[in-house]
Amino acid sequence: MALRGLAASGPGSRGQLDEAVAAAEERGAPAVVVAAGGTPEDNEEDEGRGRGLLRWDGFSAWLHCVCVVGFDLELGQAVEVIYPQHSKLTDKEKTNICYLSFPDSNSGCLGDTQFCFRFRQSSGRRVSLHCLLDHYDKDLPVYLKDPAYFYGYVYFRQVRDKSLKRGYFQKIAPEYFEKSEPYLEAACNDVDRWPAPVPGKTLYLPIMGVVMKVRIPTCHDKPGTTQIAQLTQQADTHISVILPTVHEVDLFRCFCPVFLHSQMLWELVLLGEPLVVMAPSPSESSETVLALTNCISPLKYFSDFRPYFTIHDSEFKEYTTRTQAPPSVILGVTNPFFAKTLQHWPHIIRIGDLKPAGEIPKQVKVKKLKNLKTLDSKPGVYTSYKPYLSRDEEIIKQLQKGVQQKRPSEAQSVILRRYFLELTQSFIIPLERYVASLMPLQKSISPWKSPPQLRQFLPEEFMKTLEKTGPQLTSRIKGDWIGLYRHFLKSPNFDGWFKTRRKEMTQKLEALHLEALCEEDLLLWTQKHTEVETVDLVLKLKNKLLQADREHLPVKPDTMEKLRTHIDAIILALPEDLQGILLKTDMT
Repeated sequence: MALRGLAASGPGSRGQLDEAVAAAEERGAPAVVVAAGGTPEDNEEDEGRGRGLLRWDGFSAWLHCVCVVGFDLELGQAVEVIYPQHSKLTDKEKTNICYLSFPDSNSGCLGDTQFCFRFRQSSGRRVSLHCLLDHYDKDLPVYLKDPAYFYGYVYFRQVRDKSLKRGYFQKIAPEYFEKSEPYLEAACNDVDRWPAPVPGKTLYLPIMGVVMKVRIPTCHDKPGTTQIAQLTQQADTHISVILPTVHEVDLFRCFCPVFLHSQMLWELVLLGEPLVVMAPSPSESSETVLALTNCISPLKYFSDFRPYFTIHDSEFKEYTTRTQAPPSVILGVTNPFFAKTLQHWPHIIRIGDLKPAGEIPKQVKVKKLKNLKTLDSKPGVYTSYKPYLSRDEEIIKQLQKGVQQKRPSEAQSVILRRYFLELTQSFIIPLERYVASLMPLQKSISPWKSPPQLRQFLPEEFMKTLEKTGPQLTSRIKGDWIGLYRHFLKSPNFDGWFKTRRKEMTQKLEALHLEALCEEDLLLWTQKHTEVETVDLVLKLKNKLLQADREHLPVKPDTMEKLRTHIDAIILALPEDLQGILLKTDMT
């Protein structure tokens, strides 16, 4: 989860995609960059012109910037280098990056540590290439869209240095230590030449002599499938790294200490309950938090989550106050101070060191919250939560058998991910079915009236549908499914999911309305109406075209072309003075 040699910040939805860079860099990279066919600058300008982009536009499609952060005994943490140099960060964003780039605990973290963090972008920030990235974002799965946040990927190194008072040399970036800024510049130049991050397309990404093969998922992918696996049957001799996924962590490794309670944790995440992960290092905390948010996929976790959270975070007071109930957020923390500060939180996971692949840690127990009083509390899940669903013993037996047979962690992760996917789909399908019934019938759409509204979501009406078409049709798990749904309907995850579905369905109605308009003889209509009414129709149709383009409405390309033809035909039938005005008019 790190951009090796750098602390990298990416804007929102592309933040998680930056893991691709991490895997390549972990192979080690040659020190010298050789650019074929001219100097790097010449190549960049040629490629930029070829793609219609300015210098650094290609880089900005993947990353916001790369920072080198150092620690000074007198001054504290400081951003020493930002690359590209024109990258804009507010003082508050720089402060967050400084503190989040260093392990916050007293564990020492000698050597190299990799982890990630997430924090809010400053309000009013304008993302570069906004329209271009919007175009890519429309095909992304909803769980990869996160435009209001920065994701940071850190490679931290701490080595002993007797010449320093503190006794340690703290800085980020292995190759940067040996080769300094030229290495950083060369790596960024490589990223600037990458193809655009188009979802669904197989991409070849060269960086410092290494070539990665990557496919960004799309919203049309079948959940639980990894398409790139089918695309890589033949040998790719020039490929250094094939990344089957660009956003998922090793699920079993993270859930390994708590897999007996994985179904309960799935419920807590689904319901958006306040949850703290107390871990010995930022690596463990960030991986575990990301695994938790990922366990309800393809449902997006709509609440806030912080893979690594420190006492210096700008939201620290907001999230630790005792004057109100803890917010719906998952925090990953390492500082022992949080054992006292967050003692009032209802659900706390305390984990030890994550074991290397092949080693299985002792399973932790569910314990009462009152037992979490000391800083040296044992690992465990501290909660008084009573799960709605009965525990699925089958998946536990399957995973335990895998442990006994020394099944690889990757294979265990596939089993656990499939289990979570089936559980989430069993839960969400009845909701999808009911929400689909709120859509008006197509015959009720009239071209001469505004598109009809969706019917209101009525919780009790939905509950009645569960008797015949509930999760019992697809899941073997017994328990209080009704109680789980009632709790879910009050959660931020339901709110976010329903708003997304309502927007999609409203856009579908707008698209059907456009198609209905295109099937009408609009020229005949204008002959029966006044000139003023005809001009009003033209302006409304132009606005419809702009709306379809701006909101990426699911309209067939020939529908848009038909509408343009209708507009041109109506304008040409008007007097010349009006023709000139209407042909120039662009609506906003």
